[in-house]
Amino acid sequence: AALPELSRFHVGILHVFIQHTSASLCINENADPDVPRDLEVAFHEIAREDFAYRHTLEGPDDMPAHVKAALIGASVSIPVTNGRLGLGTWQGIFLCEHRNHGGPRHLVLTLQGESE
Repeated sequence: AALPELSRFHVGILHVFIQHTSASLCINENADPDVPRDLEVAFHEIAREDFAYRHTLEGPDDMPAHVKAALIGASVSIPVTNGRLGLGTWQGIFLCEHRNHGGPRHLVLTLQGESE
């Protein structure tokens, strides 16, 4: 609904980019709510707040957020076919907020391809 132009594209690609260094984007399972929860728990273990980071001026959750964002990534690209995103049956696009109290996030969406 946020991108009505999508329906006019026969074939193409949607690129989604997040303009932040403490949040990320990924495509993962969107059917079982345990998946995002388990991923969050796993990433909290990988990039723990109690690690001896040097960058601590913005709080204990900031540097772990940068580590998680670096691991997951700042963009995703999704094929477009007949006006629809070409995601798999169980896939969804996730904005992963890595700060405990993240602020507003901004996305850049670029749609390219053949339209009507």
